[in-house]
Amino acid sequence: MSEQKKGSSRFAGKVAVVTGAAGGIGRATCERLASEGAHIVAVDLRSQDLEPVVAGVRGLGGEALAVTADVSIATEVARYVDDGVRHFGGIDLLVNNAGIEGVVKPLEDYPEDVFDRVLAVNVRGVFLGLKYAHPAMKARGGGSIVNLASVAGITGNGLISAYVASKHAVVGLTRAAASTYPAAGIRVNAVLPAPVDTRMMRALEEGFLPGQPAALKQMMASQIPLGRYAEPAEVAGVIAFLLSDETRYVNGSLYTVDGGMTTF
Repeated sequence: MSEQKKGSSRFAGKVAVVTGAAGGIGRATCERLASEGAHIVAVDLRSQDLEPVVAGVRGLGGEALAVTADVSIATEVARYVDDGVRHFGGIDLLVNNAGIEGVVKPLEDYPEDVFDRVLAVNVRGVFLGLKYAHPAMKARGGGSIVNLASVAGITGNGLISAYVASKHAVVGLTRAAASTYPAAGIRVNAVLPAPVDTRMMRALEEGFLPGQPAALKQMMASQIPLGRYAEPAEVAGVIAFLLSDETRYVNGSLYTVDGGMTTF
């Protein structure tokens, strides 16, 4: 549950779309925004995965609409925007969080179909979210968007080339949108987490060191000055900050949430 003081209304009356809502960061973000008064449009691939997300939001006294969609398909992105507008009257906030990790393989051996799918979800999904949410947010007088990149968007790792390429592209899309979207009253920023305690990291740990994921986690945590992975709620807190009016002069910025990982 959010650490924000119960009863906060920083997002009262606001409508927030969160893609990848059933994942660790997505669910934490939905709950954080709902705890501060936002209505939530929770988007993910499977309806059954969204059920606990909606229940969590409602348990906080919030309202939530579950929408199943593949973020790489334009008609489905347009539909989740339209559903949010129809159900809640508009869209004020967008968190482009949906993403997949691909596989762990050297670049020269990386499967082309997996590379294409990673870019379809992680890059095309963000592009389509930016594109189709723009008119709805403009109609509300503006709003705020946060794209989920990664420290992999400012570093490199040859064993996860598709993921690295996709997150560099998210950084580029963030900067591209931030250069023009303010004309519609919309700010666009990106959050770049280091390893977060989620399903994605469990898969990557096994991929990097098969059969010894705990050892890989310990090794990775030792490379972070704070000595541990982030919790999803800690990333959600930064997302909420960037969506809020407290950052109304922040646009096109990249916020690392990495425990100091990229400081050396």
